[in-house]
Amino acid sequence: MWPNEWPAIPRAIATATYGADAAARAGSADQFSAAIAELSALPFEQVAAVQFRVVRELMETLHPDGLDGDDVSEVLGRCARAAAPWWQGLDVEFLAVVITGALGVAEAEETPRGRDNRVVIESAVLVIADLAGAAKVATKDYIARAVSDIARAETIEMP
Repeated sequence: MWPNEWPAIPRAIATATYGADAAARAGSADQFSAAIAELSALPFEQVAAVQFRVVRELMETLHPDGLDGDDVSEVLGRCARAAAPWWQGLDVEFLAVVITGALGVAEAEETPRGRDNRVVIESAVLVIADLAGAAKVATKDYIARAVSDIARAETIEMP
C-alpha cells in the first residue's frame, strides 16, 4: 500500500494512521483504540509530525482562501460532535491543541496539563477523519505526501 522505499517506522505510522482514520470514520471504538495503541508505540515526534502535516493540508484543502477563527471553531465543534457519541476518551481541549499545533500557532507541549502523547495522537486522528470527511477526500494521498515531504526534508544536506 505504501512505497517500499519507506523505512519501517514511517510505513508503520502511515498504516496505523490510515487504519485509525478508517475506524474513526466508521465510529468503531475498538478498532480506533487498537490503531491508537499501534501509533502510541511509535516515536511520538514522528507520528505528530506526519499527523499535523496531514491536518494542515486538509485545512488548506477545505479553506483554500485562508482560515479565520470562525473556521477553526467550526472544525472544532464539528469534530467534537462527530466523535462524542462513540469515543469515550474525547478531549476537546486536545482537539484544539492539534488544530492550533498543525497551523503553527501552538506546540503540543504547551497544553495546560502537559504533554499527553496518546491523547494528542487520538485527537489528531479524530481531526483528520473529520476534515477528510468534510472535504470528501480519502486520507491515503494526504498521509503519503506528509511522510514523503518529511522524509525529503530530513535527507536534504545542510550546507
